Amino acid sequence: MANQYPIESLLRPVVEFYSVACLSLLAILALLGQWLFFFTPDVSILAFCILTGRAYIRFAQGWRIYRYQKGLLKLKIPVMSSADLPVSKRTLYMGIGFPWDQRHTQRLFDLSLKSGSKYLRQSWSYRIARRIERYFDATRFEFLSRALASQIFWNPLKPLPASEGQPAIHAVGLLEGEYKIEIDLGVRPGHTRVLGTTRVGKTRLAELLIAQDIRRGEVVIVIDPKGDPDLFKRMYVEARAAGRLDKLYFFHLGYPNISARYNPVSDYLRVTEVAARVAGQMPGEGPSQAFREFVWRYVNVISKCLNALGKKIDYEQIKYYGEDIDPLVVEYVEFLMTRGLQKGEVPKDWKVQLDEYEKSYRSHDSGFKRTRNNEDRTDRALAAARLYKELGLKDNVAHSLIKTFEYDKKHFDNLVASLLPLMEKLCTGKCSELISPDYLDLDDPRPIFNWQEIIATGGIVYVGLDALSDPEVASAVGNSMFADLTARSGRLYKQGAYAGLPDAGVTQSKINVHADEFNELIGDEFIPLLNKAGGSGIQVTAYTQTWSDVEARVNSEAKAGQIGGNFNTSVYFRVIEPKTAKLLTESLKQVPIDLLTTVSAASDSSDPSSSVDFTSRTEDRASSQLFDLIHVNDIYSLPKGHCFIQSEGGKLWKSRLPLPDKSDFVNIPQNIVDLTEDMAAKYHSCSRDWYKFTPSWEQSHV
Repeated sequence: MANQYPIESLLRPVVEFYSVACLSLLAILALLGQWLFFFTPDVSILAFCILTGRAYIRFAQGWRIYRYQKGLLKLKIPVMSSADLPVSKRTLYMGIGFPWDQRHTQRLFDLSLKSGSKYLRQSWSYRIARRIERYFDATRFEFLSRALASQIFWNPLKPLPASEGQPAIHAVGLLEGEYKIEIDLGVRPGHTRVLGTTRVGKTRLAELLIAQDIRRGEVVIVIDPKGDPDLFKRMYVEARAAGRLDKLYFFHLGYPNISARYNPVSDYLRVTEVAARVAGQMPGEGPSQAFREFVWRYVNVISKCLNALGKKIDYEQIKYYGEDIDPLVVEYVEFLMTRGLQKGEVPKDWKVQLDEYEKSYRSHDSGFKRTRNNEDRTDRALAAARLYKELGLKDNVAHSLIKTFEYDKKHFDNLVASLLPLMEKLCTGKCSELISPDYLDLDDPRPIFNWQEIIATGGIVYVGLDALSDPEVASAVGNSMFADLTARSGRLYKQGAYAGLPDAGVTQSKINVHADEFNELIGDEFIPLLNKAGGSGIQVTAYTQTWSDVEARVNSEAKAGQIGGNFNTSVYFRVIEPKTAKLLTESLKQVPIDLLTTVSAASDSSDPSSSVDFTSRTEDRASSQLFDLIHVNDIYSLPKGHCFIQSEGGKLWKSRLPLPDKSDFVNIPQNIVDLTEDMAAKYHSCSRDWYKFTPSWEQSHV
C-alpha cells in the first residue's frame, strides 16, 4: 500500500492496473492452458487462485489511487432527510468529514506542484461537452444541449454540481474515509461562531444545529435580521416533528398583523435595568459617554415613577414622558397626595390648594412668577412641584422627579436629545404594537411573550427583524432583546429558571441563541452575554460574514477581540477576507511537508591514463520544510457547504454539510406556505440558490 512508504505517491499513473492485466492473463492461461505450463489439474487450480488473489490485491491498490485521482474533481453532494438527522444528548452533529492532519496538507501541497496540477484539470471530452452545451443553447439544436446537461446516471459527461470552489480540499481526506463529525455538547456553553461569505452554507448549518436543539427539547431562540423563509420553515417542520408546535412563537417586524408581541423592557428585577437597556443603545465613546449618562438618569427617573404608579413600562410610555415630563410630575404628585391623605400626612383640601396654585401661576401672582428655567413648564406641573415642597413630603422617587423637572428645559432637552430619535424608531407604525403591546386588549389574538416565560416553558422563538427594510429599527429591537436576555441570564445564574414556582424537580433546559448576521445586533450588552451567560445555560451560536464586520460594529478592535475570545468553537466556511481567514490559519501549528528533489550530476576525469572519461549520478533527495497546516488560500477555495471546524481545545475537522431532502417539507399547512413565499419575495435569501429545492411554507397571513 502507498502509505507504507516514507513518501506517499498518489499523483502518478496507476501502474498497478498493468500488473492486474498481466496477472489476470496468466490466471486464465493457468486455468485453461494447463498444457502450456505442464500443470496438473490441481496445480492449475492452485496457480489460478494464487494469481487471481494477487491480481485482486493489486487491483485494490490501483483502484484506491484511481478513485482518489478522480475524486479530486468531483464530489457527490450528500442529501439527508430530517428523519435521518442524528440527534444525541451527548454530541452535536456537524456534517460529514474527517479530522485534518499533516497528511492532508501534504496532499494539497503535492497538487500545487507542476506534476500534480494536471490532476485538477477536467478531461478533454468533458470540456468539449460543456462547449457544445453552451454553443447550442437557445438554438434549434437546444435538445443536444439539454441532453449533455442531463443528470441522468448513464450520461458520462453530465456537468458537475455548481458547488464552486476546489473539491480537492475535501477529496484529499477520502482515502481514509469520512464519517459523521460529532463534537461533545460540553463545548456548547463556550459558544460558537460561524464565519463565511454569502451563499456558502451558513444557513444550512444553522438549520442542522437548530433542528437538533429542537429535537432535544431545549429552548431555541433564533434572531434573523434578514428574515430567511427557509430557516423559519425548517423550525416549523422540526417543531412539528418534535411535538412542540404549541411552543413555537413567530415574531417578525415585517408581519405585525400575525406576529407575536414582545415588550423588551417589561421584565426586570431592578427598575434600573430598564434605563440600562435603553441607554445601552446610545453612543458611549468619548464625549458621547456624558450624554448617555444623562439619558440613563432621565429614563431611570421615568421608569421609577411608572413602576411606583403600578403602570406597565414600555417604549410608548418612555417616549411619551420623555418628550414631556410635566404630565408625569402632576400624576405622581397627585398619587403621593392620595396616599399621604390615607396616612394623615396631607390635608384634606390638597386638591383645592393645588387648583389655587395653578391659577396663581396662570395669572402670574406675586410669588408665583416663572423663572428662566421653568418658563416652558405647564402651570399644573409647577403647582404640583410647589405643593410637594411646601407640604414637606419625603419620597425618593418624587425627589428625583422634581429635580429633573426643575432643570432648564431647553438645556436638559439638549442633553437627552439622543433619546427621542431612538424612541421614535421604536414607536412608529405597526412596530410599536409589537414591542409596546396593549396587555388589556383581550380581543387581540396575537400572543405576548417574554424571556422568562419562554425559558420556563421550553419555548421556540423565531425573531425576524426586517433589517433590509428598516435597519435602524431592526438594530434597536435586536439590541433590546440581547440586553433583556443578558439581564435574564443573571437571574438564571442566581435563581434558576423556576424561581418563585413550586419545586417540581424539573431540570433547567439549555437555552440556545442563534444570531444570524450578529454583527448587526451586537453592542456592549452582547459582551457580558458571552462572558457570563454560559453558567446560566445560555449557548450562543453567532453567524457573520467577516470578523471585520464585528470590529466595525463595536468600533473597537479590542472589544472585537474580547468578543472573539469567548467563542471556544469556530466554524469557517469560505471567506474572502484575509484577516478573517487568518483567525484559523494563525491559530494552528506548522507541520513538516516532504519534498522530493531529483539531483543529476556529471564530472569528467583529468587523468589521461584512466579509461574512465567521466562519471555521472542521479539521485532523489527527500527533505522536509515547515508549512501552515491550513493555508489562507485553502479557505478562499472551499466549495459551498464545506467548512473547517475548530473545537474541543483546538482539534480541527474538515466537514461538508448534507443538503435537505425535499420530502421534509410536505404536508405543511397552506398558511405557512403563503407566509414563507411572501417572505421569499420580499427578502431574497442568500442560501436558497445552492439548496436547489422548492421553498414551501404553509401559513396564510391575515
